[in-house]
Amino acid sequence: MALPNTRTTDGGSTPEQSVHPVDEVLPTVKLFTSGLQHVAAMYAGVVAPPLIVGAGVGLSPTELALLISASLFTAGLATLLQTLGFWKIGARLPFVNGVSFAGVAPMLAIAKEHSPQDALPVIFGAVIVAGILCFLAAPYFCKLIRFFPPVVQGTVITLIGVSLLPVAVNWARGGTPGAPGYGSEKAIGLAALTLVAVVLCNKLLRGFWQQLSLLIGLVIGTVLAFPLGLADFGAVGGAKVFALPSPFHFGAPVFDLTAIVSICIVMIVVMTESTADMLALGRIVEREADEPTLAAGLRADGLATVISPVFNGFAASAFAQNIGLVALTNIRSRFVVAAGGGILVMLGLFPVLGSVVSLVPAPVLGGAGLVLFGTVAASGIRTLAEAGMQSGANTILVSVSLGVGIIPIAAPTFYDAFPEAVRTLMHSGISAGCVLAVLLNLLFHHVGADRTAPQGGPHGAAASTATPS
Repeated sequence: MALPNTRTTDGGSTPEQSVHPVDEVLPTVKLFTSGLQHVAAMYAGVVAPPLIVGAGVGLSPTELALLISASLFTAGLATLLQTLGFWKIGARLPFVNGVSFAGVAPMLAIAKEHSPQDALPVIFGAVIVAGILCFLAAPYFCKLIRFFPPVVQGTVITLIGVSLLPVAVNWARGGTPGAPGYGSEKAIGLAALTLVAVVLCNKLLRGFWQQLSLLIGLVIGTVLAFPLGLADFGAVGGAKVFALPSPFHFGAPVFDLTAIVSICIVMIVVMTESTADMLALGRIVEREADEPTLAAGLRADGLATVISPVFNGFAASAFAQNIGLVALTNIRSRFVVAAGGGILVMLGLFPVLGSVVSLVPAPVLGGAGLVLFGTVAASGIRTLAEAGMQSGANTILVSVSLGVGIIPIAAPTFYDAFPEAVRTLMHSGISAGCVLAVLLNLLFHHVGADRTAPQGGPHGAAASTATPS
């Protein structure tokens, strides 16, 4: 059940307020600037998968630019589906969707098995089938919520933040290992200055300007990057002004059974992560992500994943870094994220705009990312504090799940000798920790246990049961 609707647009409270903070429509300027802040937080994550896959397929620079624009465009469509929704599709939470990084390795493997001209059609065919699987499985998969009491939710939320922190560290060093200047004092220093700027803005500013502390920090960091030689306008000058998405530009989809199985496994991982992310976001915005909400969110993931290849995009999934931004700014309106989705669509249609956003150097993103991703981890720790950690069973559940979830972060090659299906699941610390936390919760609180006993804190019993969708 959602909490009382007492939030105002400026962060205050009033008993007369009848609209939940998630459903508030902010003034136009606030909608745009806050939406732009979400785009800035997730831009690098959206363009990275097409860059890697496009290079692996052997695309020309022009085709690579088209693939990036397609990813921005489809991420915008997916985000609009999630935030605005229709019928039983869309979580209607401030939930950002973009290209799933979980599919990069399997897509590169598919590319190696096919000629350059055939690789993308095979990938797109597999993604379409995986999207259909996600859409059809949504009302059944969402029933896993009964196995997500606060102790499991807190573990997974903490893992989401911890798993993302190495991404921020890599950005802080320059973003591309082996590139000139990677790990240099200038790069790390710029990341540190950006981090300081975000922290000081959050400390010194008030009201809406405080909520924009991340965006202001990104602007300050980017301005400082120019005299340091870590940013330039080269990408802006070479970008097209307008490019209408061309359906199936790389050819009609090809349905290869091996590729379909591989991407469907990835989609199950994506669904697990999306479920965990929606539960995390529901706690942050104080609107419970119940079974109908989860089912609607997963349907949006599935539909967006089916539509995405039509416009030369890949599978859509949640972007956890934006959950951190919601927690950091306390701006809970889904219409803010919808505005971000609209901006993403425009960036896809007008590549020159996307190139302007891409001016933000990786070290600047790294400095801001440390705040964002750390905020997610802090939200998880706060949830664990409510989860009855005096229980020995809960302590074991959290410690083992966190330990296994951190393995891929500490040793990325740990599972390289395992079969591909195992690697796909276990290479994601979020998925590995989530699955293990659910299994341990079953072991300690369901198998041979008193079903009426609370499963973690005052909300444990409620969290362990859910209304069927």
